[in-house]
Amino acid sequence: MAGLQGIWAACLAMVLAGFLGVSPSTAQEGLAWIQLEALPDLASAEDRARAYSAALEAVSGYRIGKKWYLVSLGPFTPAKAAGTMASLKASGQIPRDAFITDGTDHGAQFWPVGAAAGAAAVAATQAAEPITPPPEEPPPPPAPADETIDQAQVSEAALSRDEKAELQASLQWYGFYEGALDGSIGRGTRASMMAWQTAMGYEPTGVLTSLQRSTLVANHKADEAEFGFTVTTEGEAGIEFALPTAMMAFDHYEPPFVHYTATDGSKLRLLLISEPGDTATLAGLYDLLQTLEVVPTAGERSLQDSEFTINASSDSIASFATAKTSKGAIKGYLLVWEPTQAETAQRIRATLASTLRSTGDQVLDPGLVPLDDAIKLGVMAGMAVKEPTAVVSGIYVDADGLVLTQSDAVGTCAKITLDNVLDAEVVASDAALGAAILRPLSPASPLAVGYPATESLGAGASVLLAGYSLPKGLPAPVLTFGQVQAAGGPSGEAGLLTISANVTPYDLGGPVLNDKGALLGMIFGTEIGGKSLPQGISLARDMASLAPLFARANVAAVFSDAAAAALSPDALNAAAMGMTVQVTCWP
Repeated sequence: MAGLQGIWAACLAMVLAGFLGVSPSTAQEGLAWIQLEALPDLASAEDRARAYSAALEAVSGYRIGKKWYLVSLGPFTPAKAAGTMASLKASGQIPRDAFITDGTDHGAQFWPVGAAAGAAAVAATQAAEPITPPPEEPPPPPAPADETIDQAQVSEAALSRDEKAELQASLQWYGFYEGALDGSIGRGTRASMMAWQTAMGYEPTGVLTSLQRSTLVANHKADEAEFGFTVTTEGEAGIEFALPTAMMAFDHYEPPFVHYTATDGSKLRLLLISEPGDTATLAGLYDLLQTLEVVPTAGERSLQDSEFTINASSDSIASFATAKTSKGAIKGYLLVWEPTQAETAQRIRATLASTLRSTGDQVLDPGLVPLDDAIKLGVMAGMAVKEPTAVVSGIYVDADGLVLTQSDAVGTCAKITLDNVLDAEVVASDAALGAAILRPLSPASPLAVGYPATESLGAGASVLLAGYSLPKGLPAPVLTFGQVQAAGGPSGEAGLLTISANVTPYDLGGPVLNDKGALLGMIFGTEIGGKSLPQGISLARDMASLAPLFARANVAAVFSDAAAAALSPDALNAAAMGMTVQVTCWP
């Protein structure tokens, strides 16, 4: 099948290129079709057309000659056909040897059923044919001979450096080349040419013939015309790039970004990045970009000394960011799109990768508000900063960094962070106890570890509570002294401690310690059974009731306070602050 399609593709391409002097993808100024398959009988063709129609739009079928049936997509404008074919091949939805035709050989239409001539017309044509086999048709004329590999090498050598760079840009556009557009055809370019030839059904020689080069470049140009790419110099930012002017336009400056927004009302956005800075500033920008709502938590990330990339996506939004630092300047871009715009975004990314460059030392003036202060104020380049769904406290309970915390706060997180630095996951949870155990996804080094107390305290005993009471205003635990009021809840509920101390919702999950620095419990809340406790009264989940949860998480509890003496105030404070960690849940 691929061989037959290859013959037709070569015939059509050579006729159009040789006699009209243009690429087959641009020869017809009217309509174009993407030919998918050719079948020897109507039933098979209808089956294939039906299968394609389940996943694709604009499926059409035509008879060709007396014995063959074509399944196609179209009709489109030539430019639209070229762009659609490239994207569908890239996603694997159509055969790699599909090609564009002008429809001059189309006969009666059999698909969609009821269209134009319709299947009935095809059947009628079949019925009108004699029962006896028709005489042998003369073989089609041979396709005009394409260049031999020696001839292709000669014609390639005659190309200018700019023409060779144009070939590289076209290969890059369709995802076959990732190197520099230097106009030098080396091993990387040869491998890309071979991959393109394989995908298009040509013999993979690694040397493109004149016809193959003209087809590749013409299809690329047709795609670019659809996007309206225009080389643009952004003087304030010191960046030159190709802007898709048919889709986007300049909106405003807001350092460190230059904003370009979609002209069709979609969520497609391009933000050039330009600011002064070194590798430390680059790392800070990398972290800060991920606090934006348009940069989802899922996806690949890479941070190196002088460059970063972020490829993030969710069900509702996707984005790609990259930036480099050189000679005291950071430059790059952030592209944002909806999942339905993935193909469009991929082509824009390919063009930005090949065209975006720094034009000098010029960078956007950072202005009066430093970037980190803008983040603290909840504003960054006019974009909403990603807000956590919950912020509570936790307790390091072993030397490997396992954390005990409140379960309600981490039950439905897309991402959990410890002290906004370490990513973590839930390894055990008990809704009835209101507690969960988290494991950091990278090594942690707690300054202190909480261990369960072996002796209980009676009413009136002093305790120390710790928690991140002010997560935005004070990035450190707040220590609060209190007293045990009763072993049990307000109505004698088991597994709780009633404590006289003021706590905030951010303190939940934090430790309650005795004077030896051992854990009496975890701060649980200020209400029970749907009823709020009196002002200044709070509850803690005692450590004995948490023993089953510790066992499920394989936490080896260390009971060592029985013989220990009371700690000095400074030592007790250091223990409380060292074992307390901020737990943040991200959407």
